[in-house]
This record gives sequence, C-alpha cells and structure tokens, in this order.
Amino acid sequence: MNMLEKLKKLTKKNGETAVDTSQYIVALDIGTEFVKALIGKLSGDQVEIVGVGRARQTLADMQAGAIADIAGVVANCDKALTEAESQAGISVRSAVIGIAGELVKGTTTTVRVRRKNPKKEIDLPEVEHIISLVQERAHDQAKKQVSLDTGGKQIEVKLVNSALIRIEIDGYGVTNPVGFPGKEVTVQLYTAFAPLVHIGALEKTAHELDLDLVAVAAEPFAVARSVIGNDPNANMSAVLMDVGGGTTDIAVVNDGGVEGTKMFGIGGRSFTKSIERELSISFDQAEVLKVGLSSGKTSSKNVAAVEEALEKTLGVWTHGVELALSEFTKLDHLPHRLLLCGGGASLTQLVDKLEQSDWYKGLPFTKKPIIQHIQPEEVVGISDATGLVEDHSFITAMGLLRVGVDTLVQYDEQDGSIRQRLNKLLSI
Repeated sequence: MNMLEKLKKLTKKNGETAVDTSQYIVALDIGTEFVKALIGKLSGDQVEIVGVGRARQTLADMQAGAIADIAGVVANCDKALTEAESQAGISVRSAVIGIAGELVKGTTTTVRVRRKNPKKEIDLPEVEHIISLVQERAHDQAKKQVSLDTGGKQIEVKLVNSALIRIEIDGYGVTNPVGFPGKEVTVQLYTAFAPLVHIGALEKTAHELDLDLVAVAAEPFAVARSVIGNDPNANMSAVLMDVGGGTTDIAVVNDGGVEGTKMFGIGGRSFTKSIERELSISFDQAEVLKVGLSSGKTSSKNVAAVEEALEKTLGVWTHGVELALSEFTKLDHLPHRLLLCGGGASLTQLVDKLEQSDWYKGLPFTKKPIIQHIQPEEVVGISDATGLVEDHSFITAMGLLRVGVDTLVQYDEQDGSIRQRLNKLLSI
C-alpha cells in the first residue's frame, strides 16, 4: 500500500465514517522564535490553507535552527497544532516538517557518464542508475563537508530532498532522454543532506505529536519550491533568503532549478542579543525594541541607540551573505533578484543594508540586486482561506505545504512526463 492509499483509509467512529482526512496535510515550520502550523486542504496539486496556528519558542528550545529541547518543542508544536485544528475544524495526522541549521548541506552535483554503446537507446532504468550515482557522490561530499564544519567529527548524514535540474545528451539539453542514443549523459541533481541526529529529533517530535511524517524538507529548498511551483517550463531565476530566528538560509534558483542552498548561524535572535549586550538590558526588552524599530513603536529617543547597537551585527550578517553566495562558483553570474522571507527579514535596517551598501560588488552580479519580500499571494498553487497568512514570515511554512503536495501527488506512469516520473522517483 503506497503513501496515498494509506492516507485515503477512512477512520471509523461509533459505527460511522469519520471525516476523510486524506485530503489534508499539516506543515510544521519549527523555527527558533516561533512554531508555525498550517493545515492545507488538497485538490490535485493545489492547496487551500484552512487552519493557522503559531506558538512562541523559549530561548532553550532551539539552537542555531536545530532542536535542542525535544519536550519543549513538542509542547510548542502542540499549541500551534491545536490552534490550527480548532480553526480548520479537523484533526490532521499527515505532516511535513522543515529542517534547518548550519549542518544541513544542499548542493547541485553533476555526473557525466560515458556509455559503452552510444547507439543503444537510453531507457528509464539507465537514467535511474545515473541518478543513484549522483546521490552517492553527493552523500560523500556532504559527509566530508559536515566533518570539516565540526572539526573532523564523523557525523552520519541522510538525504532529505532531491530534485532534477538538467539532463544533457552529448552536450544538448533534453527534457526526456528516454529513446535517445548518445555517447555521454550528463545529469545535474540538487540534493540536500542533514545529520541523522537532527532528523531523529524531528521524527521523535512527530511521534510525540502522533503525526505521520510524510516528508522532512530542507527549509531553503521548501522556499524555492514555493516560488517555482510545478511548471516544468518555469525559468525563474532569483536568490531566495529566509532570515529566521537562528539562521539565515539561502537558495539560488537558476532557470527554474535549485542550484544549491547555504545556511549560516546568524538570524533575528543575534540582532536581539546585540541590542541586549550593547544597551545592557534584558533579552525580552531588547526584542521589544528591535520589533518596535521596524513597526515605528520604538520611541524616538531610543531609535539611534538601537540602530547603533545593530550596526556591527548587521555588518557580520552581510559578510555571511557575501561568503555564502561566493560559494556558488558553478554559475557564470548570480540572479539579480533577491527575494526575502522569514521573520528576521522584517528588520528595516537589514533591508536597508542590502539596498544601500556595496556588499554585492565582489560577487558575480551583472547589476545591483533588486531587494523584495516574497508575498503569500506569490506562492504557486497555494491560497489562504483564513486571512491570517499575512506576510513574508509564513513563506517557509507555505513552501513546506508545497513539498507535501509534491510528495503525495501521484503521477500517471504512462502519461506523465519523464521529469514528473523522475521527480516521483526522487521524492524522499
């Protein structure tokens, strides 16, 4: 029995058929500052949000985007889920959860395979074999990178997301390689890996919440999926930046494909701590001043002091963005659209820093980047029936819904395109 068939089994209560929950899915965005829960009702590959919940995390619950206190996070998730389910009028068990943190590694890997018999037509099993080679190579690279980042520790990693970017035969791009002869097949594949310990914490959280975990998704990949959608001819190019409470997650999308994702451990909480440190006040007081700075609620006598307290951390953050983007060496140039989301992107000074400083001049941009926030109505294939998904801080959760749909929607094996069939194969 496949995933969708399991979900379509109706539960029985008092001898009557209960509500069919197979057409509903929960997205849990477990952020450093907030847990956000969105309940989506599926109709084909479209989603309507029918329930929204949110709960604040404590300082000890998360560390650099990863779960630090499972019990605390479970309690917060339960609050957010209860709020969303109360609004939707339904209890949903199928869930997709996001994963973030500096040790989540997402990159595009290219493998070129020389065929022994160039005259033989390529079939789907051959393409699947090449993809498995790409994933094995990417796994080894991710494991080495995590080892370097942790001072030589051998940490096991697991594939969480994989997406086909490009297939070439003898240098020519094709959308369907099956049936073509050729000497060399080149496959470009985006893969994201995360440490098993982080995935285990999410699985434990889902178990404690009595949720069936449909998928775990690297959050920058989810953001990318939210703006790309399912159009195989999509040619969108942009730098996507999710500024969360604990990390900043960056995805580069080029011609509709995810080129790679990078993360570094500076987010909204770092800015709050800089105010706390420089002004010698409590963290909660610093948070109020930071939020008030962008909303205009911070008194004019405090504005200059808060802005000065933020300046040094903003400089370090901007340098982190520059370093992350400098690692996309396979691209001739970076897309000049920079799209922001996440609660940390609400900070006016952060946007000003990107717009007014020359941080981008050492990077391969062809022109000065255009800075914009991603709006909920721009997310492909997802609508909001609640009126509560108001701004860019919900984009990651909406992207997780998109990944959930990608995972659940089954393509017709005979009529579906090769890209659809391969994307089904790549679903984790």
